[in-house]
Amino acid sequence: MPTTCDFELNRRELMAGTVATVAVTSFPVSALAQANASSESPVVSKVSFTVNGERRELDLDLRTTLLDALREHLKLSGTKKGCDHGQCGACTVIVEGRRMNSCLSLAVMHEGDEITTIEGLGTPDKLHPMQDAFVKHDGYQCGYCTPGQIVSAVAVLAEVKAGIPSHVTADLSVAPEASNAELRERMSGNICRCGAYSNIAEAMTEVAGRPA
Repeated sequence: MPTTCDFELNRRELMAGTVATVAVTSFPVSALAQANASSESPVVSKVSFTVNGERRELDLDLRTTLLDALREHLKLSGTKKGCDHGQCGACTVIVEGRRMNSCLSLAVMHEGDEITTIEGLGTPDKLHPMQDAFVKHDGYQCGYCTPGQIVSAVAVLAEVKAGIPSHVTADLSVAPEASNAELRERMSGNICRCGAYSNIAEAMTEVAGRPA
Protein backbone atom coordinates (compact mmCIF):
# COMPACT_ATOMS: atom_id res chain seq x y z
CA MET A 1 0.00 0.00 0.00
CA PRO A 2 1.52 3.40 -1.01
CA THR A 3 2.61 5.67 1.81
CA THR A 4 1.96 9.42 2.12
CA CYS A 5 5.56 10.03 1.13
CA ASP A 6 5.13 8.02 -2.07
CA PHE A 7 1.98 9.99 -2.92
CA GLU A 8 3.74 13.33 -2.46
CA LEU A 9 6.60 12.17 -4.64
CA ASN A 10 4.27 11.02 -7.41
CA ARG A 11 2.35 14.28 -7.22
CA ARG A 12 5.55 16.30 -7.60
CA GLU A 13 6.63 14.15 -10.55
CA LEU A 14 3.21 14.59 -12.19
CA MET A 15 3.32 18.38 -11.85
CA ALA A 16 6.88 18.55 -13.14
CA GLY A 17 5.96 16.43 -16.15
CA THR A 18 2.93 18.60 -16.89
CA VAL A 19 4.98 21.80 -16.78
CA ALA A 20 7.59 20.29 -19.08
CA THR A 21 4.91 19.16 -21.53
CA VAL A 22 3.31 22.62 -21.63
CA ALA A 23 6.71 24.23 -22.21
CA VAL A 24 7.50 21.90 -25.10
CA THR A 25 4.11 22.21 -26.81
CA SER A 26 3.90 25.97 -26.39
CA PHE A 27 7.13 26.63 -28.29
CA PRO A 28 5.91 25.70 -31.76
CA VAL A 29 2.62 27.56 -31.14
CA SER A 30 4.57 30.69 -30.25
CA ALA A 31 6.77 30.30 -33.28
CA LEU A 32 3.69 29.83 -35.48
CA ALA A 33 2.13 32.98 -34.04
CA GLN A 34 5.26 34.94 -34.89
CA ALA A 35 5.26 33.53 -38.40
CA ASN A 36 1.62 34.50 -38.87
CA ALA A 37 2.28 38.00 -37.59
CA SER A 38 5.11 38.32 -40.07
CA SER A 39 2.96 37.06 -42.96
CA GLU A 40 0.22 39.57 -42.10
CA SER A 41 2.47 42.59 -42.52
CA PRO A 42 0.77 45.13 -44.81
CA VAL A 43 1.60 45.00 -48.49
CA VAL A 44 2.35 48.51 -49.70
CA SER A 45 2.10 49.73 -53.28
CA LYS A 46 2.67 53.07 -55.00
CA VAL A 47 -0.54 54.61 -56.31
CA SER A 48 -0.84 57.76 -58.40
CA PHE A 49 -3.96 59.65 -59.43
CA THR A 50 -5.07 63.20 -60.07
CA VAL A 51 -7.11 64.78 -57.28
CA ASN A 52 -8.76 68.14 -57.90
CA GLY A 53 -6.42 68.79 -60.81
CA GLU A 54 -3.23 67.92 -58.93
CA ARG A 55 -1.19 64.77 -59.54
CA ARG A 56 -0.67 62.87 -56.28
CA GLU A 57 1.47 59.81 -55.51
CA LEU A 58 1.06 57.73 -52.37
CA ASP A 59 2.56 54.59 -50.87
CA LEU A 60 -0.50 52.78 -49.56
CA ASP A 61 -1.46 49.55 -47.88
CA LEU A 62 -3.38 47.64 -50.55
CA ARG A 63 -6.37 47.52 -48.18
CA THR A 64 -6.69 51.33 -47.98
CA THR A 65 -10.01 52.62 -49.27
CA LEU A 66 -10.18 55.63 -51.54
CA LEU A 67 -11.98 57.45 -48.71
CA ASP A 68 -9.14 56.87 -46.25
CA ALA A 69 -6.54 57.78 -48.87
CA LEU A 70 -8.25 61.12 -49.38
CA ARG A 71 -8.93 61.88 -45.72
CA GLU A 72 -5.97 60.38 -43.88
CA HIS A 73 -3.19 60.60 -46.46
CA LEU A 74 -4.09 63.67 -48.51
CA LYS A 75 -5.84 65.48 -45.62
CA LEU A 76 -8.90 66.26 -47.78
CA SER A 77 -11.34 65.98 -44.91
CA GLY A 78 -14.28 67.46 -46.80
CA THR A 79 -15.22 63.96 -47.93
CA LYS A 80 -16.94 62.55 -44.85
CA LYS A 81 -16.87 59.10 -43.33
CA GLY A 82 -20.46 58.40 -42.38
CA CYS A 83 -21.67 54.81 -42.31
CA ASP A 84 -18.52 53.39 -43.99
CA HIS A 85 -20.83 50.86 -45.67
CA GLY A 86 -21.88 52.75 -48.80
CA GLN A 87 -25.36 53.49 -47.45
CA CYS A 88 -25.33 57.21 -46.55
CA GLY A 89 -23.51 58.95 -49.41
CA ALA A 90 -21.45 61.24 -47.17
CA CYS A 91 -18.25 60.01 -48.86
CA THR A 92 -19.40 60.68 -52.44
CA VAL A 93 -16.69 61.79 -54.87
CA ILE A 94 -16.55 62.05 -58.66
CA VAL A 95 -14.19 59.60 -60.37
CA GLU A 96 -13.67 59.85 -64.11
CA GLY A 97 -16.85 61.90 -64.37
CA ARG A 98 -19.06 59.50 -62.41
CA ARG A 99 -20.04 59.74 -58.76
CA MET A 100 -19.25 56.92 -56.39
CA ASN A 101 -19.06 56.03 -52.70
CA SER A 102 -15.36 56.26 -51.92
CA CYS A 103 -15.70 54.07 -48.81
CA LEU A 104 -16.49 51.04 -50.99
CA SER A 105 -13.54 51.29 -53.36
CA LEU A 106 -9.87 50.54 -52.81
CA ALA A 107 -7.46 53.35 -53.63
CA VAL A 108 -5.23 51.06 -55.72
CA MET A 109 -8.13 50.50 -58.11
CA HIS A 110 -7.89 54.13 -59.23
CA GLU A 111 -4.40 54.27 -60.66
CA GLY A 112 -4.33 57.14 -63.18
CA ASP A 113 -7.91 58.26 -62.48
CA GLU A 114 -9.22 61.83 -62.29
CA ILE A 115 -10.88 62.37 -58.91
CA THR A 116 -12.88 65.39 -57.75
CA THR A 117 -13.80 65.98 -54.11
CA ILE A 118 -15.81 68.79 -52.56
CA GLU A 119 -12.59 70.79 -52.22
CA GLY A 120 -12.21 70.71 -55.99
CA LEU A 121 -15.64 72.15 -56.78
CA GLY A 122 -15.28 75.58 -55.24
CA THR A 123 -13.69 77.72 -52.55
CA PRO A 124 -15.15 80.08 -49.91
CA ASP A 125 -14.15 82.97 -52.18
CA LYS A 126 -15.48 81.39 -55.35
CA LEU A 127 -18.33 78.99 -54.68
CA HIS A 128 -19.52 76.44 -57.20
CA PRO A 129 -23.07 77.33 -58.37
CA MET A 130 -24.38 74.27 -56.50
CA GLN A 131 -22.68 75.36 -53.28
CA ASP A 132 -24.13 78.85 -53.72
CA ALA A 133 -27.62 77.41 -54.28
CA PHE A 134 -27.32 75.23 -51.18
CA VAL A 135 -26.55 78.35 -49.13
CA LYS A 136 -29.46 80.26 -50.68
CA HIS A 137 -31.98 77.47 -50.07
CA ASP A 138 -30.65 76.43 -46.64
CA GLY A 139 -29.68 72.99 -47.90
CA TYR A 140 -26.67 72.83 -45.58
CA GLN A 141 -28.52 72.31 -42.27
CA CYS A 142 -25.98 70.68 -39.87
CA GLY A 143 -23.47 70.33 -42.73
CA TYR A 144 -22.12 66.83 -42.14
CA CYS A 145 -23.72 65.20 -45.18
CA THR A 146 -23.47 68.36 -47.29
CA PRO A 147 -20.17 67.64 -49.12
CA GLY A 148 -21.52 64.32 -50.35
CA GLN A 149 -24.88 65.91 -51.19
CA ILE A 150 -23.28 68.69 -53.24
CA VAL A 151 -20.86 66.41 -55.08
CA SER A 152 -23.70 64.00 -55.83
CA ALA A 153 -26.00 66.85 -56.93
CA VAL A 154 -23.40 68.13 -59.39
CA ALA A 155 -22.96 64.64 -60.81
CA VAL A 156 -26.73 64.09 -61.00
CA LEU A 157 -27.24 67.13 -63.23
CA ALA A 158 -24.36 65.90 -65.41
CA GLU A 159 -26.09 62.49 -65.67
CA VAL A 160 -29.36 64.12 -66.72
CA LYS A 161 -27.56 66.30 -69.28
CA ALA A 162 -25.81 63.20 -70.67
CA GLY A 163 -29.19 61.48 -71.10
CA ILE A 164 -28.52 58.71 -68.58
CA PRO A 165 -31.87 57.29 -67.41
CA SER A 166 -32.86 56.47 -63.84
CA HIS A 167 -35.37 54.04 -62.35
CA VAL A 168 -38.16 56.60 -62.71
CA THR A 169 -37.43 57.57 -66.32
CA ALA A 170 -40.69 56.67 -68.03
CA ASP A 171 -39.60 56.83 -71.67
CA LEU A 172 -36.11 55.57 -72.45
CA SER A 173 -36.35 56.91 -76.00
CA VAL A 174 -36.58 60.49 -74.71
CA ALA A 175 -33.83 62.37 -72.91
CA PRO A 176 -34.61 62.68 -69.18
CA GLU A 177 -35.33 66.06 -67.63
CA ALA A 178 -34.33 67.45 -64.27
CA SER A 179 -37.81 66.98 -62.84
CA ASN A 180 -38.48 66.77 -59.12
CA ALA A 181 -39.10 63.03 -59.40
CA GLU A 182 -35.85 62.48 -61.31
CA LEU A 183 -33.77 64.54 -58.88
CA ARG A 184 -35.22 62.85 -55.80
CA GLU A 185 -34.72 59.37 -57.24
CA ARG A 186 -31.14 60.05 -58.26
CA MET A 187 -30.30 61.63 -54.88
CA SER A 188 -31.92 58.82 -52.88
CA GLY A 189 -28.51 57.34 -52.03
CA ASN A 190 -27.55 60.47 -50.06
CA ILE A 191 -29.08 60.55 -46.60
CA CYS A 192 -29.72 63.80 -44.71
CA ARG A 193 -30.59 63.22 -41.07
CA CYS A 194 -31.69 66.86 -40.78
CA GLY A 195 -34.38 66.19 -43.39
CA ALA A 196 -33.38 69.04 -45.72
CA TYR A 197 -34.43 67.09 -48.79
CA SER A 198 -36.89 69.72 -50.10
CA ASN A 199 -34.27 72.46 -49.72
CA ILE A 200 -31.69 70.34 -51.52
CA ALA A 201 -34.13 69.62 -54.36
CA GLU A 202 -34.88 73.34 -54.68
CA ALA A 203 -31.16 74.14 -54.87
CA MET A 204 -30.64 71.54 -57.58
CA THR A 205 -33.67 72.76 -59.53
CA GLU A 206 -32.29 76.31 -59.52
CA VAL A 207 -28.90 75.21 -60.81
CA ALA A 208 -30.62 73.09 -63.45
CA GLY A 209 -32.43 76.23 -64.62
CA ARG A 210 -35.92 74.86 -64.04
CA PRO A 211 -38.78 76.49 -62.11
CA ALA A 212 -39.15 75.20 -58.53
